[in-house]
Amino acid sequence: MLRVVAGPKRVRRLPDGWEPLVPRRFGLRPLSPVIGAEIEGVDLREPLDDETHAELHRALLEWKVLFFRDQHVTGAQHRAFAARWGELEIHPFLPAGETPEVVRFAKGPDDRGYENVWHSDVSWRQIPSLGSVLRAVEAPPVGGDTLFADMACAYDNLPGDVRDRIDGLVAVHDFTRTFGQGISEPDELARMQERYPAVEHPVVRTHPETGRKLLYVNRVFTSHIVGMDADESDALLELLCEQAQVPEYQCRFKWARDSIAFWDNRAVQHYAASDYYPNVRVMERATIIGDKPY
Repeated sequence: MLRVVAGPKRVRRLPDGWEPLVPRRFGLRPLSPVIGAEIEGVDLREPLDDETHAELHRALLEWKVLFFRDQHVTGAQHRAFAARWGELEIHPFLPAGETPEVVRFAKGPDDRGYENVWHSDVSWRQIPSLGSVLRAVEAPPVGGDTLFADMACAYDNLPGDVRDRIDGLVAVHDFTRTFGQGISEPDELARMQERYPAVEHPVVRTHPETGRKLLYVNRVFTSHIVGMDADESDALLELLCEQAQVPEYQCRFKWARDSIAFWDNRAVQHYAASDYYPNVRVMERATIIGDKPY
């Protein structure tokens, strides 16, 4: 079975030639050396001016996920903040919150959490997302954290022979592996598969703004690698998906009511810890349409 040889972890936050951001419009506190930063001094109820928006975008590219505390925003303000980065998607499988562009995840005694798998959102779309803005409407007293993994670090730390092997490979992503399980009627499933057919994306994508190479396969939506037999594809995908699990590439965020996370879905995977049952956890998410991976 393929395995990654353990060794020193090269944890690089910035693309070559970039200088660290020194923000002027807000405070920034890193959560780990390579990924995740809490932002202080920005009120997301108010429209962002151009300079603050530009600095936040630069911080997002550098830290990959930004966190905001005590943001008493409405659903409309949540949507408006996310829309500052682009057009928002309407998810065809998840329940909506106050508006179609904001989906709602409500878990509690009657509905256990199930998102505890490392993944990248909507990689089954031809045009996956740029990023997501997730807001805690109600958080459990303990548990329910979300973990984020830097997939550029995950790529950088693969052995050279593995990086050479996966260069130019393409994988198939398919919603049927997850959302399809909730569609009981064969005709309805066939209609949705026709509307959202399986797509092919590079195993290693290039970030369109930083130029960094990133692993772009995940356990939830990636079914197989094109041109490989099933056993070889499964073994290689297992090796690559394991890279999200390395603690040196991660940060972990403890939610509280009115906390917000904004992540670059092109650069990270995330994992929602399902350890809070039977407590209630209610989240709402707006997702920004991105670009075709290359």
